[in-house]
Amino acid sequence: MTSIPQAPRVRTSAAVGVTAGLIGFLFLVEITSGILQGFYVPLIPDLVRHLGIHDADFNWFEASQLLLAAIVVPFLAKLGDMHGHKRILLITTVLTAGATWWLAFAGDFWSFLAAWTLQGFYVVWLPLEVALIFDRGRRTNTGASQTRRAAGLLVVALEAGAIIGALSAGRLFVALGENITLTMMLPAIAVTLVFFAILFGVPESEPLAGRSLDGRGFILLTLALLLITSGLTFMRLNGPGAWWAWVLIVIGIASFIPFGRFELKQKDPAIDLRVLRQPTMWPVMLTAGLVGISLLGVQAPLSTFAGTDPVNGYGLGLEATDISTLIGAYLISMIVGALLFPPVSRWASPRIALIIATFTVAVGYFAFIPFHQEMWQVLANMAIAGIGTGALVGALPAAAAAAAPRGQTGIAAALTNTTKTIGGSFASAVFGVVLLAGVATTATATAASLFGYMLVWTICGAGALVAGVLLFFVPKLAFADVVPDEELVGTSEELTAAE
Repeated sequence: MTSIPQAPRVRTSAAVGVTAGLIGFLFLVEITSGILQGFYVPLIPDLVRHLGIHDADFNWFEASQLLLAAIVVPFLAKLGDMHGHKRILLITTVLTAGATWWLAFAGDFWSFLAAWTLQGFYVVWLPLEVALIFDRGRRTNTGASQTRRAAGLLVVALEAGAIIGALSAGRLFVALGENITLTMMLPAIAVTLVFFAILFGVPESEPLAGRSLDGRGFILLTLALLLITSGLTFMRLNGPGAWWAWVLIVIGIASFIPFGRFELKQKDPAIDLRVLRQPTMWPVMLTAGLVGISLLGVQAPLSTFAGTDPVNGYGLGLEATDISTLIGAYLISMIVGALLFPPVSRWASPRIALIIATFTVAVGYFAFIPFHQEMWQVLANMAIAGIGTGALVGALPAAAAAAAPRGQTGIAAALTNTTKTIGGSFASAVFGVVLLAGVATTATATAASLFGYMLVWTICGAGALVAGVLLFFVPKLAFADVVPDEELVGTSEELTAAE
């Protein structure tokens, strides 16, 4: 098989020079995104008291933000493809900053719910950043490799920000005299500052002229996603006996039939289904959904397992601080995975690296089944799964961008986020039901059964395993840099200088 020829090194080094500054500023954006995701978790008990609500009510905040993310991310990414990804990145940063400031002063359930929901606009940052980086690399025909390397660094920033947020929130709360408002102002200040980093440090992409917005297509897509994610949310909150949740899910899935028929008739559709059905794209989208099962759905089960009293015959009996350490180790392993993915892609191929990452996630979760009795076993399992997950978080949107035609990189990267969110929502609902099964057989009233946890780990491992198998359908040389023949011809002076 003929290998893909390489461009002269003088051109590659130029590409690195172009994107280095861009990556630096986007690194700051993802650190801020991580802070938003990690900062509030240690403060949840204090926020519950501050708002005068019950612990269970906090689930509505997370559910509402997931709903917003599933609905607006494809639409905003499409606007980025049409009008410039930096412009939409700035707009969503303003919206996120406004919502974060509102959170600091919200004193009741409904205003806090509205602010927390609107803060979810930050979810579109990573897809827009991937599209920006790919656009810069495309100009020198190194978009795919540049995006893989940059996406890995952005995931490092994201997880580092989450660690910083989680470790600093409680300490800052105490240092500020347990003043909720002052404490909540700190992430708002961070988002406000990052707006100026984007404004002055990030160059605009080059949108493709002549694009149009398929408004009716996005309305149909929004309705379908809203029905499915709402149904999954109600099922998680009310259990599988909530028949209306099942009805919403079925109607939502059925809504994709008229949506698909409508989109295939459009010249510039909201979602180009012809692109999605290509062998370089559909396995990536399905992989994102399957990985979302373990990435977003298993966090609560792992925490409750670690905190379960061993008197039940399983569990580690850890206190909150030790559980935080466990989660911190998992985040660090994700950073390792994000850093390892680009060199593995160069050593093998992007496709093989994706397959290795999914199988690594599968091994990590399947290992829980025989090995879960000791702290070091749980740590090892989470580290293995975290390495694979960390690689996939940045690699999947980068792969989707590389497989998309020009003018659709933003929407392609965003759809990996949407499918991941749906996969995580589905897993959260299913895991909640699974862990309730057999509660009456445990020694403590609030503990789930060991069989329930076994089933959770099996589902996570099986989902990753299926994703790895699906990636074998991707063409062997997919996601590599495509270099036109004329770009391969360099002068003798260029080649000598490059050496």
